[in-house]
Amino acid sequence: MSSNESNSVEDVYDDNKLDTASNNEINEHKILADGGLPVLNADTFPTTRYSLTSPTATMGLKGKKLQVMVTCCCVIGFSLFGYDQGLMSGIITAPQFVETFPPVGGESHHATVVQGAVTSCYEIGCFFGALLAMYMGGKFGRKLLIILGSFIIIIGTFISIFPFRGHWALGHFVIARVVTGFGNGFNTATIPIYQSELSDPRNRGKLVNLEGSFVAVGTLVAYWIDFGLSYAPGSVSWRLPISLQIVFAAFVTIFMIGLPESPRYLITKGRVDEARYVISQLKDCSINDAEVSEEVILVRDANNRFAKQISIRELFKPSKHQYLSRMIIGSSGQFFQQFTGCNAAIYYSTVLFETTVGLDRRLSLVLGGVFATVYAISTIPSFFLIEKVGRRALFLTGAIGQGIAFIIAFGCLIHDTKDTAKGAAFGLFLFIVFFAFTILPLPWVYPPEINSMRTRTIATSVSTCTNWLSNFAVVMFTPIFINRSKWGCYLFFACINFLYVPVIYFFYPETAGRSLEEIDIIFAKAYVEKKAPFVVAQELPKLSTKEIEEEGARLGLTDDVEAMEAFEQHSTAGLSHRSVAESPV
Repeated sequence: MSSNESNSVEDVYDDNKLDTASNNEINEHKILADGGLPVLNADTFPTTRYSLTSPTATMGLKGKKLQVMVTCCCVIGFSLFGYDQGLMSGIITAPQFVETFPPVGGESHHATVVQGAVTSCYEIGCFFGALLAMYMGGKFGRKLLIILGSFIIIIGTFISIFPFRGHWALGHFVIARVVTGFGNGFNTATIPIYQSELSDPRNRGKLVNLEGSFVAVGTLVAYWIDFGLSYAPGSVSWRLPISLQIVFAAFVTIFMIGLPESPRYLITKGRVDEARYVISQLKDCSINDAEVSEEVILVRDANNRFAKQISIRELFKPSKHQYLSRMIIGSSGQFFQQFTGCNAAIYYSTVLFETTVGLDRRLSLVLGGVFATVYAISTIPSFFLIEKVGRRALFLTGAIGQGIAFIIAFGCLIHDTKDTAKGAAFGLFLFIVFFAFTILPLPWVYPPEINSMRTRTIATSVSTCTNWLSNFAVVMFTPIFINRSKWGCYLFFACINFLYVPVIYFFYPETAGRSLEEIDIIFAKAYVEKKAPFVVAQELPKLSTKEIEEEGARLGLTDDVEAMEAFEQHSTAGLSHRSVAESPV
């Protein structure tokens, strides 16, 4: 080939590259214009590393690094829930703790009631925190609520390490636990929403699942700290492990200041340009990128359709949106998580090994630590299975497996001997294995996915409130139940697990790999076609952005014809943009 021919070919390639870049830029601008979005300069939002009030703070991070930091803050915040579970299991009957709080000592009916009350008062605080988050979440945003919740946890923890015997110690400690729980209620109601709204649909389940799994990690850390400090003389054996909650909460408080607000929340408040910037930083692309614009327009249009605050009457009124049934489905997961026996095993595992199985105090603490270790390790399969296998299959596996585990524990304790006690211990360990990779994370993943954007904050908060009320009831009655009937408690939990199986099968649609907007389509289609949502989810293929809007219009979810036409225009432009970008030279 001659030099002139070579130069000619290179010129053609250069021209093609320029044409492609030019077409990409034209299509980006067309999507922006069709969606009513202005073209923004790269320096419209200067980099903000840390700011308590700025919704665009990113610590100077972009893309994967920013997503990892968001996830780290969320899982550390969630681990506080698990830390308290492991913490109280190890100290509630410890001699050093009983010395400061005499009413919790012994195995009398009164002592078991006090043990239940001291442990479960934390859940009462969590309930009211989650309830207030339902009201404040839509006003102040996800970021500020998580920071406030972590700060309240620090205050409550600080108060809880200073009660002294003879100075109303028990009342002091209970009030401090309620305050700490109040802050944790804020976080557990808000963090799943925050994580799901900043996640890609392909990874959303894995990331929110990670939060639930870190409950087990928090439990693991607390159990072994309790065991190590059980050798320490005096009250340091319980004051120090309680005070370590400050470390977790301080980490979340400090690093959340440098993280962005949820772009979906910003769009609901009309701050679309800031939402575009946050999404572009998460995707590490231009603020005018077509993918960013399409996502913003889709969320904005969905929000415009549901901008009006939902009334109680509308929530209970039958409609194609199925707000009430979706809220009940999401909340049912939290209800059954507690009444299938998780906290009976986790909060009181050391007590169960000591009183029910009949082991000495030291061996019970060791087994409690091993129990927590198995618990944490058993969460690992969920990361690989939650998207591949789906939510429904894991829910069903968990309920059936947990029921079998409690049947084993129940059967072994009918005739209470040293050998049968080992079988009961095996039943508890088998239960925690099944629970860790199924019913532990799934009730936190499911409510933010299953509920409409219009009710997501309220419904997720109701779901979290359900968790804490159920948690309170189970933690309160478990020591009393076990004291009165060693094996009856396990039979009760086994029955609840088996009752949960048909609930899952007939009412829980699969959400794996679906966008949050697709779930609206599934429930509306189920209502219109008189089918169960789980059947529609099985039949309906994955939808593109354009197909979601078209299906929404067909089902009557999209009432704004002009918005629909605008969307069709920018979607066509988006398809052209992709075809140009992907066409061979």
